[in-house]
Amino acid sequence: MKDSNFLKEHNGRLMWHPMTSPQDSIDNPPKIITEAHGVRITDIDGHSVIDAVGGLWNVNLGYSCQPVKDAICDQLARLPYYSTFRGASNDAAIELSYELGQFFAPDGMHRAFFTSGGSDSIETALRLARQYHKLRGDPGRVKFLSLKKGYHGTHMGGASVNGNANFRTAYEPLLPGCYHIPAPYSYRNPFDETDPERLAQLCASALEDEIAFQGAGTIAAMIMEPILGAGGVIPPHKSFAPMVREICERNGILLITDEVITAYGRTGAWSGARLWGIQPDMMCTAKAITNGFFPFGAVMLGEKMSDVFENNPSAKIGHGYTYSGHPVGAAAALACLAETKQLNVVENAAARGTQLYEGCLSLMERHDIIGDVRGGHGLMTALEMVSDRKSKSPIGGAIAAQVQEVAYQSGAMIRVSGPNIILSPPLVLTAEDAASILSALDAGFAAV
Repeated sequence: MKDSNFLKEHNGRLMWHPMTSPQDSIDNPPKIITEAHGVRITDIDGHSVIDAVGGLWNVNLGYSCQPVKDAICDQLARLPYYSTFRGASNDAAIELSYELGQFFAPDGMHRAFFTSGGSDSIETALRLARQYHKLRGDPGRVKFLSLKKGYHGTHMGGASVNGNANFRTAYEPLLPGCYHIPAPYSYRNPFDETDPERLAQLCASALEDEIAFQGAGTIAAMIMEPILGAGGVIPPHKSFAPMVREICERNGILLITDEVITAYGRTGAWSGARLWGIQPDMMCTAKAITNGFFPFGAVMLGEKMSDVFENNPSAKIGHGYTYSGHPVGAAAALACLAETKQLNVVENAAARGTQLYEGCLSLMERHDIIGDVRGGHGLMTALEMVSDRKSKSPIGGAIAAQVQEVAYQSGAMIRVSGPNIILSPPLVLTAEDAASILSALDAGFAAV
């Protein structure tokens, strides 16, 4: 490996990073991570911290999950790659489709379409939704509904249903026929409603109003995260998802849950759909499916979808990826799923999530910079920083960066997204690890 000076000098000069500007990578050099063990990461200067970001929501089992590493090595030695396009398949992908069908059966999911990651899974679900209606003789259903503040990846379809201008404006015009509903975000919403249950009703009414305005017969699907993640960890009231499910069913609209973040235990339930007691028509997954050790994803499909596509000569799927069903990714996912179930990570996610959430509420009592704390459902927590609590004015970027840097030097890698600090650590976090994250946050807030 090149020495540290070479890497630091050439990072911003030659490499463009996602979700920032090339100039920012020069002005504010990123941490160069060179090692990871357990729930800790180590940078190029030898500084070791707890990873409160969990890679990027995906390293649920920590960095030392040997069964997944072994599965990858064994598969590389046996069959490092083969396509699953028409005429070929592989044993690992077939076995994985069976295991995922068993795992997601309580969510009503029965079939799997494999992808290379989360954005690919979103794109797949959107395309299959349109094809579903065409196969049923309803070709006018082409529009999509989604939530403001929602995040659905970075492909053109995903960007089009995204509810955040940061991922849209620079790339417009996007896919036509995409419309957005107010999110059940009790801290900031156009209804000025702070009661979560009442807000859920208002957002559901807005959904019904938009369907009536567009015409139900023009809408293919509604896509939503069970808990909005990248938009700032926004958990809706428990009544919201069942209301959305009922509205979609009544209007012949497919419901897609974006579970790229929320599947596999992150919420303290095995899926976000299960958390709220609903069964979607499709479920997009990725991230933790291989613990972040291999790029891989899966769209899970329910009976409504399979009934239309199967035993139908007209239902040729003209969509897929070179790496769909990659045998190494499938082997990694099989090992990861087995370990996820064996460790029963939902229990620890719920316990440590409560610890972090309550700890952040305590921090809010001591630091006026914290305007809102959101979480309480597994290891998904956000703190929204403000310059003034009364006006809810967002904090400036320089101060947010200072909090992040002091927290890092104090022992925890945290993620800053706009005014939000987002915490999504591995689901194998210990109580001591969670306490260390809270201590690092405390130091960061105290420094500004």
